[in-house]
Amino acid sequence: MVKVNKAARQLKVLARDPVLVALIVVIFSAVAIFVVYPLVKVLIASLQVRGVWTLETFGQLGERRLYRSAIVNSLSVSTLVGLLGVVIGYIAAFVLTRLDVPGRRVLHYLTMLPIISPPFVSAVSILFLFGLNGVVTKQILGLQDFSIYGFHGVVASQVFTFAPIAYLALRGVLASINPVLEDAALNVGATGWQTFWKVTFPLSLPGIASAFLIVFIESLSDFGNPLVLAGAAFPMLAPQAYLEITGSFNLSRGAMLAVVLLIPSLTAFAIQRYYLGKRQYVTVTGKPSASASRIVSPPVKWALYSIVVLFAAIVTLFYGVIVIGAFTRVWGFDYTPTLAHFAYVFDVGFNAVTDTLIIALITTPLSGLLGMIVAFLIVRQKFPGHGALEFGSILSYAVPGTVVGIGYILAFNSPPFVMTGTLAILVLCFLFRYVPVGIQSGVAVLRQIDPSIEEAARNLGAGTLTTFRKVTLPLIAPAFFTGLVYAFVRAMTAISAAIFLVSANWNLMTVQILNQVGSGRLGVAAAYSLVVIGIVLVAIVIIQAGVTRMTRHSASVKV
Repeated sequence: MVKVNKAARQLKVLARDPVLVALIVVIFSAVAIFVVYPLVKVLIASLQVRGVWTLETFGQLGERRLYRSAIVNSLSVSTLVGLLGVVIGYIAAFVLTRLDVPGRRVLHYLTMLPIISPPFVSAVSILFLFGLNGVVTKQILGLQDFSIYGFHGVVASQVFTFAPIAYLALRGVLASINPVLEDAALNVGATGWQTFWKVTFPLSLPGIASAFLIVFIESLSDFGNPLVLAGAAFPMLAPQAYLEITGSFNLSRGAMLAVVLLIPSLTAFAIQRYYLGKRQYVTVTGKPSASASRIVSPPVKWALYSIVVLFAAIVTLFYGVIVIGAFTRVWGFDYTPTLAHFAYVFDVGFNAVTDTLIIALITTPLSGLLGMIVAFLIVRQKFPGHGALEFGSILSYAVPGTVVGIGYILAFNSPPFVMTGTLAILVLCFLFRYVPVGIQSGVAVLRQIDPSIEEAARNLGAGTLTTFRKVTLPLIAPAFFTGLVYAFVRAMTAISAAIFLVSANWNLMTVQILNQVGSGRLGVAAAYSLVVIGIVLVAIVIIQAGVTRMTRHSASVKV
């Protein structure tokens, strides 16, 4: 009864602003249609065979060794990649935030580089280096029977791809730990090793667990690297679900594997969000001291630094061979410099370039703005279903792209929603799949802003939307920038969901890269990869410039 009365009061307050009510209804409807509905369709498809409700497809998990192997392989790879990614990410974050070492800015950018490139660039680089005609395997070592395909190839490519995500997650955690706490432990006689295990490590443990779960989810849902490097002898869930649909034309089995893939992803997401989110260690009430950590001795310091330098060197090597491969006639046979691969990209494959840009340019502002609006509603407004909106709006973050892609072709291939093969289905997929990062960034910033600033605008007669546009949005410019950049980068580099949704009318560069790798045209794949990276870097600079203007306006608002 109390909840009913509370909801009634909230509705009465909302009724004073019909525009706000309409906005909430529209967002609720959009989340239901474009986030929840496709997942429901996947679940239904997994439980139906030729229109009959049955558990037959799930029964095949016990009957077919292929499916059991795919589950075991995916979970084992994701767990190992999560552990290795967190170790590398933690060392990099500790060295670059807590130690006084040379070249920190350069190492930071090199460590971050894999985040802004197509997620399977590492797989292409590994083929250049360790494939049948690889520089290391054939040219240097002269190996004839070495195969990079399988467990070790997938793990190597995913660690390279996702360790930077762990680094990014742990960087803020380690930077926020006040070195004074470590100094206090050292002053009472603790050794550096004891101080690390008793002070630094426990304080960063929530961040470590969160980073592991993020990398675990990313690895489990990864599509491109396994499709390139897993091989037929090492099946994995995401590519196997794709092959069931595109190769065997069996939607039921593909949907069943998608549901199996969804279970550990949602479990990890739930643990991260509801368990770890409530167990944060607060170490400071103001800005931490700027002193460097004293818990490591000089030999340990330089040993850790050498690990970070080695990872940065591997990044440089991987992207170096991509650059060389893009300008090489035939990798492994003819290293004559050529522009033929770029000529192909900007001639035969130019439609994929323009299509990708159009989709990214439409998706980015929509995703950035929607993220800030939803964050504003979550933090500043109270209404029935508030928690459901928050959960539903970020749910797609935990859903593997393969599941999303299958869900969209099932949900929007028949009335009342027929969008298969159109620009709209790609834009909507990217919009609702990548908006959660913007939402979470907006929520974090809004909770640090005094609501009285917005209340002052409303007291002067401004409506809710006017207040949001002229006051709130400029104040949350950094979060807006994060949402815009993430949306653009993902729209340019997405593959797992998009590969189900592209058509002859609308194609993507990432799909073209994958097709070229499958055809053995690694030079063209490398050229496409460089074009994607170049466009992303230019876009980040432009977005930063635009948001900087908003930040200046924000400063004038505060004054």
